[in-house]
This record gives sequence, C-alpha cells and structure tokens, in this order.
Amino acid sequence: MRKASPFLAGLLFGLGLCLSGMIEPGKVLGFLDIAGLWDPSLAFVMGGAVLVAMAAFRSARGRHTTLSGGAFHYPEARGIDARLILGSLLFGAGWGLFGLCPGPALVDLGFLDSGAALFVLAMAGGMALAAMLTAEPAAPSARPEWQDG
Repeated sequence: MRKASPFLAGLLFGLGLCLSGMIEPGKVLGFLDIAGLWDPSLAFVMGGAVLVAMAAFRSARGRHTTLSGGAFHYPEARGIDARLILGSLLFGAGWGLFGLCPGPALVDLGFLDSGAALFVLAMAGGMALAAMLTAEPAAPSARPEWQDG
C-alpha cells in the first residue's frame, strides 16, 4: 500500500487534469485571456481543486503519518520572501506564455507531445540551475596529516 497510494493519487490527479482540459494549452490560454475571448471554465476547476485541498488539509491537521504510513512533513516556511515571489513570477510567466505548468506538462508527456517535452526539458534545466545557485558550499575538508608540515 505504501507504493500504491501515491501512484493512485497521481493517477487520479492526472485523470482530473485530462478531464478538466488543463492539459490543453489553448484552453488554459483562453482562461488567461480576460481581455479577449475569455473561457471561465477553468475557474470552476480551480475552485473545485481549492475545496478538495481545503478538506484534505483539514483532515490532515494533527496527523503524524500519511495514509500510506510514511512520515507526514508539514511545511516549515511561513513567510513571503524574494525566493517565493520570484518562483511565483516564473511559474506564472511559464503558464501564461505556454499554457502549461509542471503537472499538465508531465501528463502531456504521456501523450508524446513534443511541445510538452521541450517544456519539461526547460523546466528540468531551470530546476538544476536553481539547485546549483542555491546550494550551500561544501564544508572545507580537514587537511591530510601529510600536509601538516
């Protein structure tokens, strides 16, 4: 069950993305085009997602283990900082320019979508760059005995 429940949760999430149209960049861009031919249907999808998340977070409050038995890790960060703002801006820019965000892009890979593959490669490159830029420097190692002259 430890491996099945995350798989089933991911499968349910992916199916929800497919059924709601979130994997179609044109539909997402239509939602974001409030000055043009606005498509409000994704607002209902997001509203439903917020309601489900609220219920899930409420039921998880106070738990120490996940439903599959693993350790439950609550977020430690509480404040709004430059890193959060920059990440939000980058996420929004990617969503607005391409009509994709990480979840739908990964689902689209399953449909062998070359645009999604390019998006995921760029996303992975950005994640690798962010990891390199935010990595803490390695602690200096002790000098070997033979160098203690």
